[in-house]
Amino acid sequence: MTATKAHRVFSETRARRDEARALLRALMDAKAHTERRNGELRQADFLRDITGRTAMDKAIESTRRLIDSFNRILDDLRRDLTDDDLALLAEIEHEHAELPLEPGI
Repeated sequence: MTATKAHRVFSETRARRDEARALLRALMDAKAHTERRNGELRQADFLRDITGRTAMDKAIESTRRLIDSFNRILDDLRRDLTDDDLALLAEIEHEHAELPLEPGI
């Protein structure tokens, strides 16, 4: 794999992982909100009563597994890169970290 292609694959994988992280934060916030609201309304969660887990719990668990998969892929990609490739990626990641986040992220 060429350095350019490796960089593109790495960057795209990292972007998808970051999107999954944002989704996880949103799911966790929504779960907390739902639990507060259900508590206020004294409303039962029938799925939790039957299975012991809510649909949100399942979505959160699935998203965590997805993030773990992305992290394993990124680790594999790092192992396949040369020292020069890794230095370039580190430089790009540093520049990426300095960029301001878009509102709502």
